[in-house]
Amino acid sequence: MHRISAGELHRFNVEPIDTVDYHFDLDYVGDGIRDHRLDVLVPHEAPSSLPVYIYFHGGGWTSGDKAPLTKYAASQAADGMIVVNANYRMATRFHLKHMLDDGNAVLDWVARHIEEFGGDPSRIVLGGDSAGGHIAALLTASAFEPELAAHYDIRPRVAPENLRGLVQHCSIADVSVMFERGFVLSLNFLRMLLPERGRGVVLRTAARFMSPIEWLDSGFPPVFVTTSERDYFYRANLNFIAALRRRGLEVDTLIYDRQQVNTRHTWQQDAAHPESQEVYRRLGAFVRRVANVPAIVAASAATSVTAAA
Repeated sequence: MHRISAGELHRFNVEPIDTVDYHFDLDYVGDGIRDHRLDVLVPHEAPSSLPVYIYFHGGGWTSGDKAPLTKYAASQAADGMIVVNANYRMATRFHLKHMLDDGNAVLDWVARHIEEFGGDPSRIVLGGDSAGGHIAALLTASAFEPELAAHYDIRPRVAPENLRGLVQHCSIADVSVMFERGFVLSLNFLRMLLPERGRGVVLRTAARFMSPIEWLDSGFPPVFVTTSERDYFYRANLNFIAALRRRGLEVDTLIYDRQQVNTRHTWQQDAAHPESQEVYRRLGAFVRRVANVPAIVAASAATSVTAAA
C-alpha cells in the first residue's frame, strides 16, 4: 500500500503551476489498481508533436507514489514537453521483473496514446529518481541489449531510436556499490528484488542483470545525471558517469558539493530550492537538445516558463 502523507503532498506541490493541463490517474493496464495509473501533463496551447518525458518516482523500490511528483512534472511540462508521471508495482509483494513489466507497459501506452495529448512517440526521454531512476535506466538498457530484455522476459515496446535520452536523479545505476562494507542499503534490498528473494542464486551474478552500468550498448542514448556529495548514491552516480565516458557515450552532469545544503537524496523533487530550479533549467535544455526540438518551439517554451514563474 502507498503511504502518502498530507504533509508530503503539500510540501512538494505548493503553488500549483496553472499553465499546464492535468490528466490524472489514467489506467495504462486496465486492471483498475492505483499501481497501474499514470498522469499526463500538457502545457497550455502546446504546439503539436512535443517530446515526451516519462518519469518514475523513487522510494527504495518499496514505497512512494506519483502524486508528490506533480509539481516536478508540471515544471517540466511548462518547459515545453508532454510529461507522463507513472506508478508501478513495488516490493516486497512484487519484484524487479514486475517493475520492468509495468515500465514497459507505460511505454506501450505512450506509443499508442500520447499523440492524443500532443506528444511525439518517436521522441521519448525516460527519467526517474532513486529507485525510479534505476527502473528507467534498466528499461533504456533493455531496449538496446536483447540479452537483458530476454533475462526479464520483456519485449521492448519502443524502438531504440525513439528513446532519445535518459535522466538520472540520485539514481543507483551501479548496484555494485551495495556490496561495499557500510553502504546505506543492505544486500537484503537486492534479494528483495529477486524471485523468492534470490534463493539459490549467487547474488553477485544476479546483480549483473540488476545493474544498468553493465549494459551500456554503443547505441545508448545521451544521459543527464544530477547528484551531490550529500546523495546516498553519489559514488554509484560517479561510477555511471565514468562508464559512459569510457565508452564514448554522451553524458551531461549537474553535481553539487557538500556545501550545497539543499541537495540531499532526491532534492530535485522540491521545487522551492534554487538547486532544484537549476536542475529543471538544465533538464529542459537537455530534452530539447536530444529530442531535436525546433528553435521556434524552444522559444515558445521559454515564454511559457517565464509566464509560470
